[in-house]
Amino acid sequence: MAMEQLAEFAGNHLLMVMALIGSFGLVTAYELRLRATGVTNVSTTDAVKLINKSAIVIDVRSADAFASGHIANARNLPLAELEKNPDALKKNKSKIVLTVCDAGTDAGRAANALRKAGYENTFSLRGGLKAWRSENLPLANG
Repeated sequence: MAMEQLAEFAGNHLLMVMALIGSFGLVTAYELRLRATGVTNVSTTDAVKLINKSAIVIDVRSADAFASGHIANARNLPLAELEKNPDALKKNKSKIVLTVCDAGTDAGRAANALRKAGYENTFSLRGGLKAWRSENLPLANG
């Protein structure tokens, strides 16, 4: 019965179904392009796209720096701790991970450590939170 309802819905909303399939194709092509070009650090625009696709955001700054402002829903995991134990994420290694720091350097190191640990879809924010702030993108406190 459920398959019949799904088929009926798809038939009645063909444009919506085609848009959904097209969106999925664009997201997949974008991910493949990033992987194929070996891009490991991304712009703020691409970072927002990754976050909108449920990327896990890892802020590798100190706890004090994190408390002063961070990307919403980011998790604080200082670089030293992450380098000692890259599996501290305890997440599915196929998930998209975005690392951030103040200027992008430490985030790049963190992304490399995570990639070596098997987190293939790991990227760092180019320019760090300085670039994020310069684009007037929101930060959370606390």
